[in-house]
Amino acid sequence: MPDTMLENIEAKIDTLISRCAALEKETAELRADKLAWQNERARLIEKNDKARSRVEAMIKLLQNLSTESEQRAS
Repeated sequence: MPDTMLENIEAKIDTLISRCAALEKETAELRADKLAWQNERARLIEKNDKARSRVEAMIKLLQNLSTESEQRAS
């Protein structure tokens, strides 16, 4: 093989190695981002559930107050 062909193959291999390293880095970053988003989602779901429970409790309290008020008025 002529030297230019070997140099061309080496250059292509170097490019592939470089791209592979960049893709591995990007994959690691994307996995970290995914984990962060999953944690954020779980936190928001928990926060939403707590808010829903509080609202439901307030609604029940208001319904009870309304019922008591109606019974007193009767």
